[in-house]
Parts: sequence; structure tokens; C-alpha cells
Amino acid sequence: MSDLGARLLAAHGRDDRPALVLLYREAADAANDENASGFYLTHAYVFALELGHPDAPTLHARLKQMGREE
Repeated sequence: MSDLGARLLAAHGRDDRPALVLLYREAADAANDENASGFYLTHAYVFALELGHPDAPTLHARLKQMGREE
């Protein structure tokens, strides 16, 4: 398992939602294809929305730029 995967699992285990926003964004940035990136960005965005996280607008803009919202 990759270090990022282990950190994601640990954050889920702790229900550390602020960390999940950052880790899923990191996973999106590291993804090798657009579908994987969109998957991870969507997760980051959902957690950000739940928290009222300040990164939510930026994540939303990235998803829109990728064509994930029509």
C-alpha cells in the first residue's frame, strides 16, 4: 500500500475530515488519469462541503473545469 493510501485509511479510521479534504486533494493531484483525479476531487469536495472548509470553492472550480458539472 502506498503511503498516501495508508494516510487516507488512517484518516478515515479517525474520522478526520479536515485531513480527508487535504489527502483526497493530494490523491487527485497525484492521479495518473483524469477519471481518477475527478474521483478523488469529488471526495475532497464532498468532505469540504460537509465541513464548510475554505477549499470547497476551489475544489468546485476544479471539478467544473474538468467538465464534472454541466
